[in-house]
Amino acid sequence: MSSKPDLQTLFSVQGKTVVITGGSGVLGYTLSQALAQRGARVVIISFREETASRAAAQLQAEGGQALGIACDVTDKAALEQALAQVTRTYGPVDILINGAGGNQPKATTAPERSFFDLDAQAIENVFRLNFTGTILTCQVFARGMAERGEGCIINIASMSALKPLTRVAVYSAAKAAIANFTQWLAVHMAQEYSPNIRVNALAPGFFLTEQNRYILLNEEGKWSPRAESILAHTPARRMGQPEDLIGALLWLASPAASFVTGIVVPVDGGFAAFGGV
Repeated sequence: MSSKPDLQTLFSVQGKTVVITGGSGVLGYTLSQALAQRGARVVIISFREETASRAAAQLQAEGGQALGIACDVTDKAALEQALAQVTRTYGPVDILINGAGGNQPKATTAPERSFFDLDAQAIENVFRLNFTGTILTCQVFARGMAERGEGCIINIASMSALKPLTRVAVYSAAKAAIANFTQWLAVHMAQEYSPNIRVNALAPGFFLTEQNRYILLNEEGKWSPRAESILAHTPARRMGQPEDLIGALLWLASPAASFVTGIVVPVDGGFAAFGGV
């Protein structure tokens, strides 16, 4: 009979070095804050130096250990430089969270923009930021995990990865690719390097952020018809709050999920389960 787990350490990330891309955004910062409060050393990677430094300074002011690094996740050389800085400061990376991503209006259909008129450069930008950025970041930061034989990767997918949503064809395709890649990488790392390297993903439902505000709010700041439709198809009857992601994140990042790899966890208030009637 196996011994009972120590519940004090089962969900612990104490002393772990965590790299989180997109860690200065609304959702990313909330996750960064939770990890820092639980004793992790948090490295926030953001595209802009100002936002990365400000987010890290806020965590430090709250008593956490944090480092901010400006880096373009679609630039492998820049990612290599970021890894070197992390290693000099905190040592090997234990946990990688791929949160960098986003959408662009010109890659989104609208009454004034049909699918056939989506901007080619915007399409490329959205796919490269979300999907290519995730792959490149895993290539750079997971190499050390493969060499040591342990580590944890958590990708941030989306509800649109599980159920393609109207208007956001490119974003949905990129996030669906991330969900597929999560499963592929989980198997690859376990078979080729170590079963102690876990790869999972979170699929947030609908959260109001700066990236989707133009879709979910009208000019008066009230819910748009699209947002009203989302709420009508969400059993929880509300939009998500950033804090709603913390529990699932700490589970996947900690020893509590030591036998969990290759899954995509919806945090969506029941949206994915609802059939519409």
